[in-house]
Amino acid sequence: MIKVALVYNLKKAKSKDVPCDYFSEFDSRKTLEAIAQALSLGGHKVFLVEADQSLLDWLRANPVDIVFNVAEGFSATARESQVPAILDFLGIPYTGSGVLALALSMDKAMAKQIFIHNGIPTPKFQLFKSESTPLRQNLQFPLIVKPNCEGSAKGIHASSMVRDCPRLYEEIAAIMRLYRQDVLVEEFIDGVEVTVGILGNQPHNILPPLEIDFSNCEKRGESFYSWEVKEYQGINPLYPDPQFYCPARLSKAQEEKVKKAALKAHQVLGCLDVSRVDIRLSSDSIPYVLEVNPLSGLDPEESNLTRMAEAAGMSYPDLINGILESALERYQLVSSSKNEALTQER
Repeated sequence: MIKVALVYNLKKAKSKDVPCDYFSEFDSRKTLEAIAQALSLGGHKVFLVEADQSLLDWLRANPVDIVFNVAEGFSATARESQVPAILDFLGIPYTGSGVLALALSMDKAMAKQIFIHNGIPTPKFQLFKSESTPLRQNLQFPLIVKPNCEGSAKGIHASSMVRDCPRLYEEIAAIMRLYRQDVLVEEFIDGVEVTVGILGNQPHNILPPLEIDFSNCEKRGESFYSWEVKEYQGINPLYPDPQFYCPARLSKAQEEKVKKAALKAHQVLGCLDVSRVDIRLSSDSIPYVLEVNPLSGLDPEESNLTRMAEAAGMSYPDLINGILESALERYQLVSSSKNEALTQER
């Protein structure tokens, strides 16, 4: 029996002292219980541990074989790297990507530079460090304005799509004031939005691409994933749900292009075990990679990764234990041929 610490940040109730989307990346109690139950069904002993300031002491006092990491971290722009850095320091194996991959993927502009260097299509962009920075002439409206180092569509609203300079600088100022970080401005790709789940290492298991159709959301001016669309999906009738199609409604050639771009983006950032890659497929079938999420949501009902896994014939416990087994194999804690845990002296 393998001892697994499920390390997380718990979603808290909204507070007037922080932005409304402050806790959006954190996991609900429902999701954490589902992950823990899936790991238990896999025959593992599970400990739920919150990634707060007591984490280091807990890990020192309670030896475990591996950490199932879903912790998002706090405050810093590279916050998703906080828990992996602690685990590396203590020599504790963990699921998912390491410190560098998590830091690179969180910094959207840096990730896009890496995509460009490796020949991966990504929308033209500009990073704004000041409200007074002039817009480069090679960028064409409409543009999308977003915080450079956030996830879960934080800071992205219907107003984030801008069509002229006055609105652009209003959005830049608002984001800098609220999030106190650089602002990413990129061209909006008018096309099909798809996301691609990637599991495992060598070989990778590329899940069927999921298409997100925003037709229902366009009356609110949202033809893309805003924070409201993500946060209120399925629970607030004022925010109609997008329609999901998995497999995506793509030709075979388009699907192959999307999968190839997703896998390459996953690899050049150094992702491990699992990721989800967001892509816009243009009218001329160019797959523009928007970003890579190495800490993809694992809500058993609402997360896009679980939707893709289900379309591939995987149960939720299959998905969760598959992620764990990929990490165990990387650390040589399991025999890939017999799928049996090996004893390791700690």
